[in-house]
Amino acid sequence: MEQKIPLVKDTIDNKDIDRLINWLKTYPRLTKGEVTIELETNWAKWLGTKHAVFVNSGSSANLMMLYALVAAGKLKNNKVVVPSLAWATDMAPVLQLNLQPIVCDINLQNLAVDINHLEEIFKKENPAALMLVSVLGFPPHMKEIISLCEKYSVILLEDNCESLGTKYNQTILGNFGLMSSFSLYFGHHISTIEGGMICTNSDEMFRILKMIRSHGWDRDLNDDEQKQLREQSKVNDFDALYTFYIPGFNLRSTDLQAYIGLGQLEKLNLICEQRNLNYQLYRKLLSPKLWSPQIDETHFVSNFCYPIIHEQRNKIVYELRKANIEVRPLICGSMGTQPMYANQYGRLELPNATKVDKEGCYIPNNHQLTAEEIARVCNVINTVVD
Repeated sequence: MEQKIPLVKDTIDNKDIDRLINWLKTYPRLTKGEVTIELETNWAKWLGTKHAVFVNSGSSANLMMLYALVAAGKLKNNKVVVPSLAWATDMAPVLQLNLQPIVCDINLQNLAVDINHLEEIFKKENPAALMLVSVLGFPPHMKEIISLCEKYSVILLEDNCESLGTKYNQTILGNFGLMSSFSLYFGHHISTIEGGMICTNSDEMFRILKMIRSHGWDRDLNDDEQKQLREQSKVNDFDALYTFYIPGFNLRSTDLQAYIGLGQLEKLNLICEQRNLNYQLYRKLLSPKLWSPQIDETHFVSNFCYPIIHEQRNKIVYELRKANIEVRPLICGSMGTQPMYANQYGRLELPNATKVDKEGCYIPNNHQLTAEEIARVCNVINTVVD
């Protein structure tokens, strides 16, 4: 059997491990501290946002974005729009926080929310927030989405866990919503083993996110913010050590992971470029009988994995597995048919999401994937559909 082509390969290489070992020999602090702040500062600078908050996963980042809105009293009601094509932790926080999910169908150009269905939902449901998912590195129709959110007073949150480095025109995704999330899990563009990041330009959200991350206390706030909170609650400096102003979590990451992240960030641009080159080669080599993303050339696609949508999906999956090529369902297929939603709200079939659910899968892309491996993957698929 030919050598396996995996979906992902670890971005933490031997040089990263050696660098980490040398740092550990200095016997540094390992829990969240100054290295975390350094990573947050560098990340915000790279992305172009004012603030960044390092947490223990991209899933926690999504939870914290929604909970920050709840804690700040920003939601005009309990309705949150979730794309039908999303990851579990786009839907789960809505349910966990006792909010009402409104599922929006996707479009078949970039696999993000369908603009027409989104406006129908905005008109009918008047939701408070939209959890926008950029699928597999494809930029959504940001201009239209932002316009609708402004028109109907809907708070925009961006889940960019699969789209690190993707640009809409010349702007990196993560700069459009009130807050944005990223994943640093193994297999994503870069990794801190486990980890996630939340970015925002809002000083208020930044303050609340830091409190939510660590129990609800004020230890991560600046002096002025601490003074204001303590005066409002009549708390002295000693009692403030164990004073909790809002119900928080413990979703911190560590300085050990932040140190890995600093090295990963240095090679992020090269990784994104390679993923884009792989994406372009897939588009060139795959059969024209397959569905293909329709992305304007002014945008830059930092592709996570390449999607396949075809009525012969099951045959394609069988042949890929037989050829020792890893393949997975296209994210979660359709949120409206997932048990965690359907058991509470009933099964919801949406036309485009159903098509992806039944006909969709995705194939490998990572920065170490070779042109020969891509050709091998394409040959297996093309043999089925041609």
